[in-house]
Amino acid sequence: MTIRVNRRTALGFGTVATAGAVLGTAGPASAAATATTPRQAADQVAAAYAQETALAGGSWRAYVSVADPAGPPQVAVADESNVVLQAYSVNKVAVATAVLDKVDRGLLTLSQRVDVTASIVVPGGDGIFSLDGAYPSSVTLGHALAALLTVSDDTAVRLCGLVCPAAELNQILVAKGFPNTQVEPVANPNRFYLGTSTPRETHDLLRALVAGTLLSPASTSFLLNLLRSPIAFTDGIRREMSSAERARIGTKAGWFGSARQEAGVMFDAAGAPVLTYALFADGQARADDFGATHPAVQARARMGRRFLTAVDGLAGTGRTHRAPAHRPSNGG
Repeated sequence: MTIRVNRRTALGFGTVATAGAVLGTAGPASAAATATTPRQAADQVAAAYAQETALAGGSWRAYVSVADPAGPPQVAVADESNVVLQAYSVNKVAVATAVLDKVDRGLLTLSQRVDVTASIVVPGGDGIFSLDGAYPSSVTLGHALAALLTVSDDTAVRLCGLVCPAAELNQILVAKGFPNTQVEPVANPNRFYLGTSTPRETHDLLRALVAGTLLSPASTSFLLNLLRSPIAFTDGIRREMSSAERARIGTKAGWFGSARQEAGVMFDAAGAPVLTYALFADGQARADDFGATHPAVQARARMGRRFLTAVDGLAGTGRTHRAPAHRPSNGG
């Protein structure tokens, strides 16, 4: 197996101890003591990232930070983080941001309905709209956003395009400070490919979201509740976790071709953000495997467990965002 991480790169992630763990001259990073400071946690996160990406192989770009009550976040990983990449479904968070910005400005409402026609449904795509076969129909915009961010519905992207065309969507993101996080227009102004971002911009968008500077409090809560819901993506970062631990993480994954991306936020027990990650992977083996057994997805599952352990003894910073109580139902 070819190890992609060299000593210079490993040292760039954090301490000399981190580099030793990556290159086999120290004990496993997973055996590290519980972190008591943000810097210690960041070093443990860096070691986990370096080890797991080397095992998975392929190309990785990422940006990960740990909140620090004493000042700016501690950077754990900055691995080619300004490279513009295809974000795939991770950019559904950006699409939802633009739609919710229009809601905040009174131009749209979550209760308004959008038409679901046979021609707008993506055949065989991810999600639920392609499964029911009952068209024409209509759903609320809130329902479309819920499908967009939980089961990553591809048709929901087109439904969002009906109320926020590509050109307007990109303008909104540029105005919010994200010039590289852009959808790709096509001939139909209401349709688009999900487009590009950088790991750093995706990270910063999520940081702005939890800080309350991206959207209104109501829209912030709506979006985070979707990303943290029990039916949101569980194959990657959240896979090796209990249901209570999963509720502390808001995440969005994207997959296409050989690329496997994921970005999100971990919260402390009180609901304050404590770690933000954007992990973009490409070129691993088994490009036709879109399940939990893909090497990059397996790597993210192991990273997620280790990331959460690293920050579990720390308090987050800024606004708290408590997840709604999950009440399983047996019908009735």
